[in-house]
Amino acid sequence: DLLMNPVAVGREERRLRDESMAALQAVQIEKYAQEIATSLPYGTQRRVEIARALATGPKVLLLDEPAAGLSADEADTLMQIVFELRSRGITVLLIEHHMKFVMKVCDIITVLDHGRKIAEGNPATISCDEQVVEAYLGEEEAEAC
Repeated sequence: DLLMNPVAVGREERRLRDESMAALQAVQIEKYAQEIATSLPYGTQRRVEIARALATGPKVLLLDEPAAGLSADEADTLMQIVFELRSRGITVLLIEHHMKFVMKVCDIITVLDHGRKIAEGNPATISCDEQVVEAYLGEEEAEAC
């Protein structure tokens, strides 16, 4: 029984610590392992949230507006993290209004406007869709079409 065996307890604590550190490393915040999460900058707190989710060993990770409120540099770092998670075989479902982020990160995009699906496809297809341009991108984004 785990509770009655101090050696087993120590092994379990080490395993959990190692898994936690791996999750922090996956989102590039291992240097904050001993910090209180609420004392960290906003963008780092967002990565703590992702690390918490990764600690459960998901096959699918749902991110709800992960780039909201992030600086350009923080969004770029998040983009790198998403690419790394995907390379590890984790499927990432993303709900996001930051269209440049979506276009760079996603293979397949489904676009909703007021809860109604208006387009679906790869980034090149989506960026040229008239309804998407009107609802989200603006004409300057569609000039390459």
